Amino acid sequence: MTDTTDRTGADDVRGADDAARAAVLVDAVTLAAALGGDEPPVLLDVRWALGRTDGHEQYLAGHLPGAVYVDLDTELAAPPSAEHGRHPLPDVAALEAAARRWGVREGAAVVAYDALGGTSAARAWWLLRWAGVRDVRLLDGGLAAWTAAGLSLEPGEVVVESGDVVLAPGALPTIDADTAAGWVQDGALLDARAGERYAGDVEPVDPRAGHIPGAVSAPTGENLTEHGTFLPADRLRERFRALGAAAGAPVAVYCGSGVTAAHEVAALASIGVEAALYPGSWSQWSNDPSRPVATGR
Repeated sequence: MTDTTDRTGADDVRGADDAARAAVLVDAVTLAAALGGDEPPVLLDVRWALGRTDGHEQYLAGHLPGAVYVDLDTELAAPPSAEHGRHPLPDVAALEAAARRWGVREGAAVVAYDALGGTSAARAWWLLRWAGVRDVRLLDGGLAAWTAAGLSLEPGEVVVESGDVVLAPGALPTIDADTAAGWVQDGALLDARAGERYAGDVEPVDPRAGHIPGAVSAPTGENLTEHGTFLPADRLRERFRALGAAAGAPVAVYCGSGVTAAHEVAALASIGVEAALYPGSWSQWSNDPSRPVATGR
């Protein structure tokens, strides 16, 4: 008689992996089919990169059909300050007004994308999930995956019918600076910035170089393959387990200003690990002279 216990267990794990991943990510071919359906998802183009201001121009030159442009600096964040960081969480009423302008309706699916493997689009994914929108996903591989699949872009501005979504904060966990300071006593605190910024070798934007004491370097870019798609579930799980982040363990993530950390939260969610976001991140921490700074790897 063949023992099917191991095979059944493996199938269960694979099924759970597939479900967790499908709740966070959608591939280009599946998205294209959904756009041709009776209830197409709302598409958000969140092209943004640190130090660049031409996201809207890139969008106008060519975007997914029907996609609405989302300004990360003005719609996905409150005004910057030393006290709260470079991208504080927006006022919920302001976020709700923006989401309605994007056409987000009660119960509608939303897909966000960018041209950087989801590292800026994840901010929209996280904020909408945090504000209670359940069906929000990232286009895996972003714009490059769409065009690689032979799918077309369209130019110009898209104006859609206003949505009616009602937002309420708190559906995803967050931590503040005081909580981040003590987090490593019981859990893993991941620093999603590039390794050289974590080490304090360079600091291009914030007042002090280094990292929160006890945090572990976990660069967001290492969530992705060379093609800009998310790593397979088994490789993501192996990566985060080595960093002390696994299902059942307290996990929190920060970055420079709470943008790319959202991508790490999404990567963890895709393997069934819930992680809290520190929205103020290094831009808030490093502006407070009372907060200690560590350097090195």
